[in-house]
Order: sequence, then C-alpha cells, then structure tokens
Amino acid sequence: MGNWLQSIQNKEKRPIARLISRIENNDPKKTQFLEALYPLTGKAYLIGVTGSPGAGKSSLIDGLISYLRSLQLTVGIIAVDPTSPFTGGAILGDRVRMTQHALDPGVFIRSMGSRGSLGGLSRATKEAVRVLDAAGFDVIIIETVGVGQAELDIMHIADSVALVLNPGAGDVVQVFKAGIMEIADLFVVNKADLAGAPRLIAEIEELLDLVKHSKEWLPPIVRTIGTKQEGIQQWWEQLLQHQQFLTSTGQWEQKRQQYFRQEVRELIEDYLRQQLEEELNSPAYQEELIQVAERKKLPTQVAKEWMNRVLGKTGGGSE
Repeated sequence: MGNWLQSIQNKEKRPIARLISRIENNDPKKTQFLEALYPLTGKAYLIGVTGSPGAGKSSLIDGLISYLRSLQLTVGIIAVDPTSPFTGGAILGDRVRMTQHALDPGVFIRSMGSRGSLGGLSRATKEAVRVLDAAGFDVIIIETVGVGQAELDIMHIADSVALVLNPGAGDVVQVFKAGIMEIADLFVVNKADLAGAPRLIAEIEELLDLVKHSKEWLPPIVRTIGTKQEGIQQWWEQLLQHQQFLTSTGQWEQKRQQYFRQEVRELIEDYLRQQLEEELNSPAYQEELIQVAERKKLPTQVAKEWMNRVLGKTGGGSE
C-alpha cells in the first residue's frame, strides 16, 4: 500500500495515470485508494476554466502552465471532454497544444470524458482532481469544453472559475445571460486583438454594472491573446487576487464545505437509487404493482412500504 502512495506523492506520472484509470473504471479497491489519499488533500489551488468551444481555452492554459512553471509551481490539468456515446471515452483526447509539457515532471495532463454527467463533471473527474491534490500539485486546472446550464458543476469544485469568451463567437453575452455568467469569478476575453473585442468587453461591463451592488466580489475582465501568450501574467495575478479575497473573507473554507455537503448528498442519493433499483426488479414488487393496478393498494402506500424496505436494509429504516 505504502509503495503506490509514495509514488503518487513523488508525482510519478505512470502510477498517477494508472490510479486515475482504475478510479475511472470503478476498481474494487477504489474506496481503499481514495481513503488513503484523502488526508493528503486540500492544499492545491483549484482553477476552473470554461467557455464555448473555439474560445481558445487550450492555448490560454498552455500559456498559464508555462508561466506557473517559471514561478516554480507544479501544475495538474484535468481536461474534461464530451463523452462519446459509442465508446464512453473522451472525444477530443489529449490536448495537442499542451504536449510540449508532457516531459516536464512538474506537469501532469489528463483528458477525461464527462460520461454523460449532467453537471459536466463526472464523479471520476472529481476523484481524479483529488488524486492530483494528494500528489502535491500546487495548482490544478479543470478545463471543460462547451458551456451551458449543464456545466454549472465547475463552480462547485473549483476555488476560482475563469469564463473564457472571444469576440468571434457571435453575441456571446446574450447566450450566457441565462445564468452561466453567474459562475464566473473572472472573465477572460481571449483573441482581444480582434475588432469585436471592445464591444464584447463593454457588454460584459454593462452586465456587471447591473449586479455590482449585490456582489462582494466583482469579477474582473482580463484581455488575452492566447496564440501570442499575451495577458497570461495579468490573468494569474487576477486569480491570485480572487484567492486572497476568498481566504480573507472566510469564503475559501465555506466554498469547500458547500462542495463537500453536495458531494456527500450525491453519494447518498446514488447509493439509495442503486439499492432501490435492486428492490424494484424483484418479483414481489411486480406483485405489488398488480395490486395497485387492481385498485387494491394506493401508489403512495406501496412507495412508502418499499422505501422503508430499502432504508431498513441500509440501516436507516424505522418502524
């Protein structure tokens, strides 16, 4: 047990990659692995980077990795891709632009599929972040491809969320007004050398002006040109300012506590759902349904009886 754990702490890439794969595949020892890792977690700075496809997120992250390494910080990247409905694997695969860091011992990059998770981040993704945290990476970047109401999960795991926009994506702000703008702790206007950049920035500022009185933290707007690596330092400095804001106001721990509450709740719901599915496939349950159809039992009566049966098996039932 100790050997593999030491390898993780030494940031050895192959053991880390193998462990993440075992977690993805629900290895029988998965819980044992996570229990051993858990006391080592909680130290990394978790950054979420999200935005529409084509916004240039990979180029920006590539530049941020280089800059962070120049500061002697170690970096882990989890790139969440849409999942193929045929193979269950990540469609886009490893990010081509980030491969220059593949041989750097201070950088670990992993692409993972969302696996149909409505929140955009599967449980395996969150557990992979935990592995990198336990490995001692200073900064962990979680990149999601595509953005919308289903991608709000990123705000629950990351300490700071950067929403990347670009002038060439049409009326982006209108698309994001429905709520996705609210997850951003800072806005990154990439491809800021394009003609539509001033208008896009003005639209974001207009939206922020509407909410500035109700927010303790007003998200800054950072201008970048990812292909030229311009604005990367300013982006990092704004991220650090947000991190400082979280710690000075006590929201750092509060935000993580909210995440833990949600995670435990999701696990309880999944466990109960699994137990319930097993019960509802039994012949006895089918007989109960016949009684409901024959008007001999109320649906609510059957539902309560079978829920009590499930809770009784899990140790939570009461007469």
